[in-house]
Amino acid sequence: MKNEMPRLQYPVNGLEPIISAETIEYHYGKHLQTYVTNLANLVKGTKYEQCDVEEIVATAPDGGIYNNAGQVLNHTLYFTQFAVAGQCRLPEGRLAELIDRDFGSLDELKRQMEDAAIGLFGSGWAWLSLTPDGKLQITREGNAGNPLRSGARPLLCIDVWEHAYYIDYRNRRADHVKALWQIVDWQAVADRL
Repeated sequence: MKNEMPRLQYPVNGLEPIISAETIEYHYGKHLQTYVTNLANLVKGTKYEQCDVEEIVATAPDGGIYNNAGQVLNHTLYFTQFAVAGQCRLPEGRLAELIDRDFGSLDELKRQMEDAAIGLFGSGWAWLSLTPDGKLQITREGNAGNPLRSGARPLLCIDVWEHAYYIDYRNRRADHVKALWQIVDWQAVADRL
């Protein structure tokens, strides 16, 4: 992945009422754009200048470059995992098989992801990822954390930084997290396998 703004597969108001156009304008249009700009400025003249974002996230030491690369990657995965409500299918094929094998059901995966996201103290992310040994796992990552740091492949994420939900849900993080399932594009998640 290059350090650039991802192209949304839906109109700015396409995720309403789950995520409002106003939230997309701020979260995608301002927050993510700032991370992209900051990362571009921070890597100039460094060994990371020609690296893709995943490589930076996996290898950069903690600090400004890592934090901005993490947020670029995390937000790109976040915004590209959604589709207009009503256009989302349930998991199929290999993804459905792995969910059943590792969680017993899609409902149990959702419950564990919700618990991880709602229970994270402060800002960060809840992740569904594929471990190097081929198992699905759910983790909590603070701030710009990403499962790539531990060798796992990120598949699905829930952003629990307040800017992701405060305009629409105020301090009701749990309501935001539970509503997101209506717009998850499981095909995008399957493609990440």
